[in-house]
Amino acid sequence: MFRSVICVALFAAVAVSAFEDIELANTPNALEEANARGIFDSWMSKMEKSYESAEEKESRFQVFHMNMRFVSEHNTNEQNTHKVGLNGLADLNVDEYRKLLGFQKVEKTSTTDFMYADTAPADSVDWRTKEAVTPVKNQAQCGSCWSFSATGAIEGINAIKTGKLVSVSEQELVSCDKVDSGCQGGLMDNAFDWVVQNGGLNTEEAYPYVSGSGNVPACDSSKASVDAVTIDGHEDVPKDSDSAMMKALTNQPVSVAIEADQQAFQLYTSGIFSAPCGTQLDHGVLAVGYGSGYWIVKNSWGASWGDKGYIKMANGVSGAGQCGILSSASYPTKSGSGPSPGPGPSPGPGPSPGPSPPGPVQCNAGTTCPSGNTCCCAIEILGMCLEYGCCPLPNASCCDDHVHCCPSDHPVCDVSAGTCGDSSGNTVSISKKTKAAKVDFIDRVVSKEVKNIFGL
Repeated sequence: MFRSVICVALFAAVAVSAFEDIELANTPNALEEANARGIFDSWMSKMEKSYESAEEKESRFQVFHMNMRFVSEHNTNEQNTHKVGLNGLADLNVDEYRKLLGFQKVEKTSTTDFMYADTAPADSVDWRTKEAVTPVKNQAQCGSCWSFSATGAIEGINAIKTGKLVSVSEQELVSCDKVDSGCQGGLMDNAFDWVVQNGGLNTEEAYPYVSGSGNVPACDSSKASVDAVTIDGHEDVPKDSDSAMMKALTNQPVSVAIEADQQAFQLYTSGIFSAPCGTQLDHGVLAVGYGSGYWIVKNSWGASWGDKGYIKMANGVSGAGQCGILSSASYPTKSGSGPSPGPGPSPGPGPSPGPSPPGPVQCNAGTTCPSGNTCCCAIEILGMCLEYGCCPLPNASCCDDHVHCCPSDHPVCDVSAGTCGDSSGNTVSISKKTKAAKVDFIDRVVSKEVKNIFGL
């Protein structure tokens, strides 16, 4: 059968970790040029954007203004199940965004085994809560999505089998896997095969990612010879089957391919993505779980895209699934614990170090919440969050009242009743946010023009 070589390369300027996406609220006169220019300047500051000339800035503003209109129209349509916003790609028009997609065809024979055929799928799964998913990464200006999808799946199964979450090297795959094409695209199945043939992968710390500019250095054989994390092989998930995907995800994170070339996907910020998107696969991502009506998908465009780097994609869609997510899914296999990652090339005494303890959750450039909390907006203007609160729950749902929040397994807020519900009607008590630690957020993020408009 034919399988797709898939990838999306992003501008390096998109790599703005620790920033939230900006959602354009339904504010009167927001699209008027004076207000739009103020919002654009604020967005440039928030996303750390800069342009080489006044002409380029003006051209980017016109695209940004066009995307503002799309965001406003989309978010006022109550039939849409997801929201879009002014994220780090908001200065690209649709054609420019689509030019970032790399696509090839290769002949790939699918495996026939499915080790999870007899699994009873869980009601819901989120491997982020089980310490089997590393923080969101960013491929930047390199078509290496396939490597990030593959490493995410390898990190997941290794954590499940060994109890240690180790971030492994995308750069090793980009530079050393010659079956795939580095920044020009690749296939997760090929990457799994290469890791088996190589004997394993080194850690990200020892062999860090440097191809964000689109340049691929030669393979460092001394680093590639360190097999910190190993796998035994890989299997494909039976295609076009929600049930098979759920069975696989009940056991481990899964590499998937999707079509990601739509404006609604480009500017996604929250909700369940059910918009028309096609099944011409062009991007590799990682499914890390599911809930009632959606798959939880980790992207590799940094935490400034989507919902902190993630997207919920509709499940229950017949055939190839939403954006083709059911048509080319696979996962690495691993038995036993395998080798533990050492501290580096030089051996040291004592046991190998485990993962570092988690630090605070970064809401934006000057705001943090304690580890294990979720950042929720407390004060908002034009969809731009000026002050954050801390929900004392991981991966929580933030309620629309900007005060309360709900756990991920009971995401439906009922503020008047003081409860959080799930799809079966079960409820738990609602939680209340605390104030986040902040450092002059308005002065650091909001532009002079926006301050003047709103008297800030």
